[in-house]
Amino acid sequence: MQEISFQLSHRRINGLAFGDPTKPLIVALHGWLDNAASFIPLSEHLSDYYLVAIDFVGHGHSEHRSPDAHYHQMDFVQDLHEIVESQMWDDFILLGHSMGGIVGSLYASSFPEKVTKFISIEAFGPITKEAEVSAQQLRDSIESRIRLRDRSAKHPTSFSQAVQARINAGYMEPSSAELLVERNLSKQDDILKWRTDRRLRTISSVRLTHSQAEFFMRNLTMPVMVIHGTKGFDQVRGFVESRQEWVKDLTIENCPGGHHLHMDEPQPVSQVISEFLES
Repeated sequence: MQEISFQLSHRRINGLAFGDPTKPLIVALHGWLDNAASFIPLSEHLSDYYLVAIDFVGHGHSEHRSPDAHYHQMDFVQDLHEIVESQMWDDFILLGHSMGGIVGSLYASSFPEKVTKFISIEAFGPITKEAEVSAQQLRDSIESRIRLRDRSAKHPTSFSQAVQARINAGYMEPSSAELLVERNLSKQDDILKWRTDRRLRTISSVRLTHSQAEFFMRNLTMPVMVIHGTKGFDQVRGFVESRQEWVKDLTIENCPGGHHLHMDEPQPVSQVISEFLES
């Protein structure tokens, strides 16, 4: 495992790389408020591949967006494409968990010639809302930003307290939470601080509509596999049931575990991934 860094036009994105660079490339995208360490457990079972896991902007060791900017879903897609172009990756396997699976689906549908196979863990396309609530969505977003601006940042008092806070936010095994927290903390003047940009917690200003999501997903022309956990999010299971006809070449796998099954149960998850990639 080694630290990696990509200098984009306006910011630096960091991440972790695992394995031999001469082997087939997997680009891995983590979930909301997670970081590249999300893929450490899985990497130990995918030694036949070179796995590059990035820290999205505002997460992990990557830089934050400028003070006058916000975090829009489509900008994560552009960040990924800038990395791909800067590294001259002509084709690769794309792997995403949760938010990373959503961003991955948008990228793979927009640049299908780049992605040979797409794997989405605990996500199956964008979260959507009806067009009729767009004005309220924007209002809620702006008001959430103002509320955040007027609040002081909270800092963990210790590493163990930070780990417990991460577990409480959405259950995962303590060992998995420790991996994420270790990469997500910094120490300044003997004070622990979260590296994650707290603006990520504000409400999205725009959501795609159902029909927009369908058009994106129908453009996933490569083989796609979606993996959801037996104790994962009900919303993901619902999306798999209602959207599977949108994807022409689709494999569906149900593996033991919750939302972070790729960390808590890496062996069965890596097994279905390997079988999919070898098919």
